[in-house]
Amino acid sequence: MVAWILKKILGSKNQRELKRLMPTVRRINEFDEQFKSFSDDELRAKTASWKEEISKIPDLQEQWMKLDEILPEAFAVVKNAARRLKDRGHSFTVCDQPMVWDMVHFDMQLLGGIVLHRGRIAEMATGEGKTLVATLPLYLNALTGRGAHLVTVNDYLARRDAEWMGQLYSFLGLTVGCIEHDQEPDLRREQYAMDITYGTNSEFGFDYLRDNGMATTREQQVQRGYCYAIVDEVDSILIDEARTPLIISGPATISTHQYDKWKPLIEQLVRKQNMLCNRVASEAIEKFEQGDVEMGGRLMFKVKLGQPRNKQLLRLMEDPDKRRAIDKAELSFFQDTRKEELFALKEELFFTIDEKSNESDLSEQGRGFLNPDDPNAFVLPDLINEFTEIDLDEALSPEEKDKKKTERQQHCDAQAERIHNISQLLRAYCLFEKDVQYVLEDNKVVIVDEFTGRKMPGRRWSDGLHQAVEAKEGVQIDRETQTLATITIQNYFRLYQKLAGMTGTAETEAAEFHDIYKLDVNMIPTNRPVRRTDNNDRIYKTRREKYNAVINEIREAHAKNQPVLVGSVSVEASELLSRMLKREKIPHNVLNAKFHMQEAEIVARAGQPGTVTISTNMAGRGTDIKLGPGVIEAGGLMVVGTERHEARRIDRQLRGRCARQGDPGASRFYVSFEDDLMRNFGAADRMTKIMERFGLEEGQELEHRWLNKSVETAQKRVEQRNYLVRKRTLDFDDVMNMQREVVYTWRNEVIDSEEPRTHIYEVIDEAVPAKVKEYLDGDEPNYTGLMHWINTTFPLGLTKEKAQFDTRTVDENAQFLLEKIKNAYERKSSHEEPTAVKSLERYIILNAIDRLWQEHLYAMDALREGVYLRSYAQKDPLIEYKTEAYDMFVELMANIKNEVLNNLFRSTSNLQAFENFLATLPQFLLREEGPTAPTATADARMRHPVGAMAAVGGDGDGDGAGEVSIDLPIRRSLPKVGRNEPCPCGSGKKHKNCCGRVA
Repeated sequence: MVAWILKKILGSKNQRELKRLMPTVRRINEFDEQFKSFSDDELRAKTASWKEEISKIPDLQEQWMKLDEILPEAFAVVKNAARRLKDRGHSFTVCDQPMVWDMVHFDMQLLGGIVLHRGRIAEMATGEGKTLVATLPLYLNALTGRGAHLVTVNDYLARRDAEWMGQLYSFLGLTVGCIEHDQEPDLRREQYAMDITYGTNSEFGFDYLRDNGMATTREQQVQRGYCYAIVDEVDSILIDEARTPLIISGPATISTHQYDKWKPLIEQLVRKQNMLCNRVASEAIEKFEQGDVEMGGRLMFKVKLGQPRNKQLLRLMEDPDKRRAIDKAELSFFQDTRKEELFALKEELFFTIDEKSNESDLSEQGRGFLNPDDPNAFVLPDLINEFTEIDLDEALSPEEKDKKKTERQQHCDAQAERIHNISQLLRAYCLFEKDVQYVLEDNKVVIVDEFTGRKMPGRRWSDGLHQAVEAKEGVQIDRETQTLATITIQNYFRLYQKLAGMTGTAETEAAEFHDIYKLDVNMIPTNRPVRRTDNNDRIYKTRREKYNAVINEIREAHAKNQPVLVGSVSVEASELLSRMLKREKIPHNVLNAKFHMQEAEIVARAGQPGTVTISTNMAGRGTDIKLGPGVIEAGGLMVVGTERHEARRIDRQLRGRCARQGDPGASRFYVSFEDDLMRNFGAADRMTKIMERFGLEEGQELEHRWLNKSVETAQKRVEQRNYLVRKRTLDFDDVMNMQREVVYTWRNEVIDSEEPRTHIYEVIDEAVPAKVKEYLDGDEPNYTGLMHWINTTFPLGLTKEKAQFDTRTVDENAQFLLEKIKNAYERKSSHEEPTAVKSLERYIILNAIDRLWQEHLYAMDALREGVYLRSYAQKDPLIEYKTEAYDMFVELMANIKNEVLNNLFRSTSNLQAFENFLATLPQFLLREEGPTAPTATADARMRHPVGAMAAVGGDGDGDGAGEVSIDLPIRRSLPKVGRNEPCPCGSGKKHKNCCGRVA
């Protein structure tokens, strides 16, 4: 009560903050009045003078202090330029459409601009001109010369806004770029070099991955830093898309999937399950009719486990008594005392489906159907025990033991692959529906974003799920992919020194924005009072009744020439409504993932008299719906939601499509108990009791603001669950992020270095002493092992007598070897072309980093998948992941350094120079009698323990130079003679019976 009274007297935190900013808005308007007397050139000169002044300030923090100081003046310059363009009726084309500039910033937009400059999120209602608001802070922050980015949700909006707002920037002397899909690297670099750059979140993110994880020269990198960014539709990008990491992948080296093999059996299994569930549902109906409600509820719960979307089940759920019986059966089976009964019930089905967690699980009956002859087909072998048994078997030789272990490992891999393929096929058939989660286009499966309803070409579900869906639909199964580089949206945007965002709906997710991005939300008041009427939800028993009511509402509005925007949650729902409207002969437009290209055009026309537009809930974001003639008198745009979305934001976004800039409008949502939100998250339970109490008939609806609260409670549960998923994703990726920063920083240092040899020597200085300590530190120094490693890695040709490791300390031995290795490398490099050596040295390091980093990513994926099982041992998977990830990273860095050392003397920039270098070395043939003297070779190798790399260098000091031995290949002077051909000696015998017998 006290808090409420204080809030009424002092205002909310948001109101107090905005009140503090109002004097700045007044100062901007005062400067704007002064600038009216300036000529165009004088106004433009302000930009040049500020840029020159700020460029002399080296420190970024000091630059930002200067920007804060000139903010009122700079914002006034932008506002004044906008007024000049409007007064002159400036015309131009945007996306090939003619336009005339008709906008000048009003006070609330200036307020939004200040909030954005301060690195916060500005929540502004739809139609309040967020696109124009962004010009203020983008202009101001572009003056630093470090680049300012504006991030949008799709390519069309990026191009549209860059061309549209670019008129204002160009007038003031700033350059504007736009990043689009499939642009060449040179063109991308030009766009990033502009003062202000527009683009989509995925393009910015993928460019970061390509620059840091794949580029091998500075010329191949396109980005130039992460100073300031504004994220448009910030809730869509930083929250809705945050659960999906950006991944650049390449085809896997081998493809082992068996989806096409198992598809026919899975189809049969799903068919058998459907028949079983229909039979059980019929039995349940009989039990209900006989008055055995408990048994009927038990049987329908069984159907719910095996087929949650069974039509008979959904029909029974409409009846409050039957729904209560099913819910009661479900609650009783999930009690601890009845776990065995629940398990037995599941075993009566072929498989079970959990819609909430998006998982399916085969029962013993299902496994038996798929593999009737092999009871262990779905059991992974215990490799540790099997390997122990093999090791303890004294009858086996070491080679036989290795062979048996390899066979068992291959059997285990094949078993795991089969189990995984079958599991993913089940999910594809039971949980992923065409025209809901994906659409088919050009014989390919294209994912549909669950929040925006937009298609996401190029994206694939991970872990083989996409291939399973491809197999299900009978399209080409693309090859498995391997991760080359990855980052989450969250960690990409946390790279920016200053980040801001704008959207119409951020308030409900304010806590998440603060926790993850350290972004506070300010709600900017509308320029004119909102005249929209938000009606109470109408709640029905069934989807059929709900859709009939929606069609009636549309018919009534259409009859009085009022435009209607209908929001649906899936492609399937939008097409169903379209078919119903066609039956009623009501003309309409459909906007879903199948009509992505016309999105902005269809939405822009949605305000014309009598227009009916069906769209997915988030379609058309960023495009204003302006009302046509006579629409205001008809009541403005009517927004009809056909289902509540999981997130309240999406519903608010849909409502906000109408009543822009003080226009009239109305909105209403229609809900049924069959909607996924109601079924899965418990909002239906309370309403069932209310319906029972009032004894509602077919087609009657419930409507009250208390019921809206009940639906919102269910939405809050889902939001909380999704937040935890995103937070967990981030917690895990933070571990990878630290590793990624180390690896990418090292990569960039090598790319930017003028002298990559310093990095080569750093690796030698770190890796060689570590190896020396590994072999010599301890009670029993392994001199032989160290000698073998040195001679197989470097061309030093060391012998026990020459090395004399036992006469020095560990550190002295390390120093001795470092000098030898560097001398040998300098000698090798002296025979190379000086300009090419730098590229070669850079390539040696980058190749080692990239190859092993990719393997590390694969290993980390496997660790992340398996680490959740540790929770069964009462261990926190995240802590276990951090511990093991650290050990794996230490091993990765050591492996990269060893890889660099191994390739150092096995690489050349010029084969001719390399051969010339070899020719300068003393050489003698080890195989003195050709192929008939294998023992001579072996003896020579024993006398001179020099690895295959002896050919590359030498001591460089002349000591024992005659002992450097090169194992030269034997070259035939005549063509090879086959075993059954006549012997070339002229004896007339076959070669195998003559000279060939000796060989």
